[in-house]
Amino acid sequence: MGRRSERLTRAGHLADLSGGNDVIQVVSRAFDVLRCFEGHETRLGNLEISNRCGLPRSTVSRLTHTLTRMGQLIYLPHDQKYRIGPSAVAMSTSMMRGWQVRDFIRDQLRDVAAGIPGTVGFVIPDRFELVYLEYARSAAALGLHSGVGTRIAMGRTAAGHAYVAALDEPSANALVTEMERECPEDAKVLRPRMEANRRHLQEKGYVVTCGLWSPHINGIAIPIWSPQYQTYAVITIGVLSAMYDEQRLHDEVAAPLRELVHGIDAALSRADADVFRRAPEPTATTPNKTTINSEKMNDLAAGTRRPRSPRGLRAADGRR
Repeated sequence: MGRRSERLTRAGHLADLSGGNDVIQVVSRAFDVLRCFEGHETRLGNLEISNRCGLPRSTVSRLTHTLTRMGQLIYLPHDQKYRIGPSAVAMSTSMMRGWQVRDFIRDQLRDVAAGIPGTVGFVIPDRFELVYLEYARSAAALGLHSGVGTRIAMGRTAAGHAYVAALDEPSANALVTEMERECPEDAKVLRPRMEANRRHLQEKGYVVTCGLWSPHINGIAIPIWSPQYQTYAVITIGVLSAMYDEQRLHDEVAAPLRELVHGIDAALSRADADVFRRAPEPTATTPNKTTINSEKMNDLAAGTRRPRSPRGLRAADGRR
């Protein structure tokens, strides 16, 4: 079986959390409860949390009591609900402290949003969702509303499809298989498109989805690899389908998105080469060959064969 750290290194966050003998269920469930809170002002009762998590209400009650005692949640007696507590806020703030390039990324997203009437986001994965780390919105982006900390479904967004397309096939299949148990409707949308998404990412360098999250929204996204966090982040642009059909995404939005990724990549390379790296440029592909040869590593997996500390545990090891 190997040591736990070795199994984590191989499987990362794609490991099955539903029944592994080496997974402490109460810890996993506590994080599931915290994931229910999408923002500092979100207020949820035990029943609402139970419905969102799929956990028994009695289990949720014990977890919310413990998390409240720890300061991760606050109980609001008047509403008989909970919201995120100061300890959780402090923890997330401390983790982001010192990430100097964040302001630069925000400015770059705003520059692109000023020229495209849509939303531009920098998202990171969290199980079957992605979370906006930075976000910019055009003033003309009517009907498009998100913000930093907003969660989006991996199975129904361009960002999610791009993230899964960047994973190697075994890791992508493991993720979607687990998704089929936890959120089958999203998996049903994602699985049939996996091969086409992977091929398009290899050939064009980006992934496009139309009308999956909403019939009124089309999206385009590029994944970038983070050697530091051992996972992919994604830069994504969402636009109104009435203004941008799929062809217009290819013709008018793909180039600005590539330039955005290039600019962020250059800044990150100067600031800290181990934070994020951009996805590969489109390359010529051999007919009938739709997977990347693991022996011919490209920029999508840049740095993955560098020596790593044996103590470093990866959050996601689905690299090519």
